[in-house]
Amino acid sequence: MTITIATNAGIEVAPPDHDSNRFYGGLIIRQTPCGERNEGPDSSDNLCVVVTAPSCHGSRMTTTNRFLSLFAALFLVARIHAAQAAAAPPPDEGKLRIICFGAHPDDCEIQAGGTAAMWAAKGHHVKFVSVTNGDIGHWREAGGPLAKRRLAEVIQTAAILGITSEVLDIHDGELEPTLENRRKITRLIREWKADLVISHRPNDYHPDHRYTAILVQDAAYMVTVPFFCPDVPELKRNPVFMYSPDRFQRPNPFQPEVAISIDPVIEKRLDAIDALVSQFYEGGANGSVENVPTDPEKQKERRRVVRAAFDKRYRDQANRFRAKLGEFYGQEAAEKVQHAEAFELCEYGKQPDKMELKRLFPFFVGERAP
Repeated sequence: MTITIATNAGIEVAPPDHDSNRFYGGLIIRQTPCGERNEGPDSSDNLCVVVTAPSCHGSRMTTTNRFLSLFAALFLVARIHAAQAAAAPPPDEGKLRIICFGAHPDDCEIQAGGTAAMWAAKGHHVKFVSVTNGDIGHWREAGGPLAKRRLAEVIQTAAILGITSEVLDIHDGELEPTLENRRKITRLIREWKADLVISHRPNDYHPDHRYTAILVQDAAYMVTVPFFCPDVPELKRNPVFMYSPDRFQRPNPFQPEVAISIDPVIEKRLDAIDALVSQFYEGGANGSVENVPTDPEKQKERRRVVRAAFDKRYRDQANRFRAKLGEFYGQEAAEKVQHAEAFELCEYGKQPDKMELKRLFPFFVGERAP
């Protein structure tokens, strides 16, 4: 039995590289342009959601099963429209639009959470994208339940920071720089109409980190090519692409182009880290039961230790990037900065001068954002 419903859905319900049955209880879900099937309105802007319920042992479906399949189809269409509303890009009102890609549901939050909170406080639009769903990132649990848990964590983090968050349904540890994934990244950058794109560097320690960086690099030019992913309009102006910091030295160390004081938002920034319970309080993939004490006082102490460790991380970054802070804040003000984040310029994409960097990072005295 197949049910086809015309909709103007602009998202993939079941990406072609995924098993739809896992997610939709045996219903096979796909989308196709209505005009190609001569079903529904003959418009290239419309898509048909095609819901196929396989027959059981080759027999005809019962009336009850048909009803349930129709109900499921309608429910899915409602979810599609809800997802569209949630994922819709912000309006074009002259504010900055920043999209950050991390390999897992915590990477963007670690690397750019403070700067994101500062952008958001000024009314700019920030989106964090986790390129995998993090479904093996824990010592005790894995699979769908963990993926859902980590999605809930980054949603909470996004609410704290005042930003938008999205998690792609790609298995943790299995990301590959495929053409299909290049298209996904390209579409996301275009849909957000990004001014600035941030990702890992391509010589990071984790394969998912490295391939996230490669995919973003591969999209850096393709976002401007009209007939690559022609379903989403190309960008007329190439964004600036930047990397978040790491400590790897080979083949080349991280060299910041800009450093930002996150002192004004450090408590909010640490609150966001606190929300990622599975990764830091419980220790993620390399944690253990010792990370999760049962005594309430020891639980409080564990949370205090985790928060203090991240506070130290951003203090260390302020010291590490003190010279770059001085270039943007002046030496006297830079010496007072206690917590910082920094970003390195990618050679692909738009190459900004210092004035353009101050426009993209409108946090310096005397500088104003658009």
